[in-house]
This record gives sequence, structure tokens and C-alpha cells, in this order.
Amino acid sequence: MKTLLEILNSIYPLSPELSEQISSKSEFLDVKKKTVLLEAGQTSKTIYFILRGAVRIYYLNKDGVENTTWLLLENEFVISVYSFFRGGASFEYIETTEDCELIALHKEQLDYLYNHFMEFNFIGRKLTEAYYIRNEEQANNLRVLGGKARYLELLQTNPKILQRFSLGYIASYLGIAQETLSRIRKQK
Repeated sequence: MKTLLEILNSIYPLSPELSEQISSKSEFLDVKKKTVLLEAGQTSKTIYFILRGAVRIYYLNKDGVENTTWLLLENEFVISVYSFFRGGASFEYIETTEDCELIALHKEQLDYLYNHFMEFNFIGRKLTEAYYIRNEEQANNLRVLGGKARYLELLQTNPKILQRFSLGYIASYLGIAQETLSRIRKQK
């Protein structure tokens, strides 16, 4: 819990009361590799914080092929945004790719924190902005950059992903075939 509170406190100072409420309303989870935290069709009611491990978010295209949209590691938040905030069925899957230690906060508890602690709204807004920007960067890279440029961008901005996820997941995240990623890596 200390790590999560430190990250939140770095965004905006937490009052002792808010720190206590976050701690008391959160749940620690020890989750095995390949655990599906959310399936398509379910409603996302939990936001996760990764203390240890790796998680991916993906969806199935019309042909049933997995398309990875997020690859997440320690000190990152995991959520199916559309389902969580709209309260509807998710089109995504959330799956652990390593054994994980997670902190889980259910939507009702998150809403309680927003309603009772104005400073938590600021923290939530800043986190939402950061993840929105990251999502836009990924979408723009897929639209504008070629496969090799996307790989080099990932290598520069988040090299740990290349060490912790399978080539298949990374290729899917970059929007290229695994064989293409293998060729690009050999050229580098």
C-alpha cells in the first residue's frame, strides 16, 4: 500500500484521512500468471494497481484474433475504461502475464473517495490525463509510424516491455506480425 500512497501523494498531497480511507477500502490480491481479471461481456467494476507483475489488455477482432491494446507493469493502473465508467459490458479482456501482486479498488469505493475527498478528484483527473495521453500516443503511432518506427519508439520509451512480454504480445501491441517484429529486431 505504501507504494500506491507514495505515487498518489506525488500527484497531490494526501491528507491522513484520505490515506486511511484508500488503505481501508482497497484489497490486496495475489494473482497467478494467466489469470483473467475481466472477460469481454462482463462489466468492469474494479481498478487495479500493479505492485508486482505484468498485465495485458486485449480484445478479439471479428476473426477471433487477439489484439493487444495495453501492456502494463509495476506501478501502473489497470482498468477497462469504457466498461468501468459506462457501467456496460466490456469488449476487452484483462489478463495477467506474470504472477502479480495487485491492489484492487472497487468502483463504489472509488466513487466514495471522489465524493468525500476533493483532493482525490484532482489526483483522479491527473491520472486520467496521463493515461489518456498515453493512449493517444499509441493510437497516433499506429496511424502515423511504420512498424520499425513504432518498435524503436517503444524501445526508447519503455524498454522493460520488450523484456517482460512475449514477442507475440509485443507484435500485436505494435500492430505488426510477429515475423515482422523478428525481422525488425534482427536489423537493429
